[in-house]
Amino acid sequence: MDVFEKDRLYMLQALQEAQKAGELGEVPIGAVIVHNDEIIATASNLRELTQNAVTHAELMAIQQACEKLGSWRLEDTTLYVTLEPCPMCAGAILQSRIPRVVYGARDQKAGCVDSLYRLLNDPRFNHECEVVEGILADECGQILTDFFRALRERKKAEKKIRKEALLHEQNKL
Repeated sequence: MDVFEKDRLYMLQALQEAQKAGELGEVPIGAVIVHNDEIIATASNLRELTQNAVTHAELMAIQQACEKLGSWRLEDTTLYVTLEPCPMCAGAILQSRIPRVVYGARDQKAGCVDSLYRLLNDPRFNHECEVVEGILADECGQILTDFFRALRERKKAEKKIRKEALLHEQNKL
């Protein structure tokens, strides 16, 4: 199996993690870390469930991988993530020495790999990563688009119900 086929295979696993997050009401982002052609960590966003700002998929996967390998240095690994990492996650990627990052969709609002900044390829840091973007980008972007569309529709419906209840109460007076 060539590198592109492996990247697609592991990104499909990250998409499965993203799907799990969406089913929990979380922003559907998934991450997988691979070492020697073996998945050693899988994670999805848990920010809403934990009410903890640092429970991004990438950070959760990095933590699992460190535990699995018994080291904070994740050399010889590849991180697959469905959305371009934010500045916090990019920092953790650099700190954990992950040499290769593969992501699906760009994040124009918070992405710090290519969109807003290029943190993983900044030669001023003591570590740089090989970056591969756009693997299953359409699928990775679509799961987010669908999630946020449904969220907006749900909020709109809730607002309508609240408005109707308020009008009903006012008519009773």
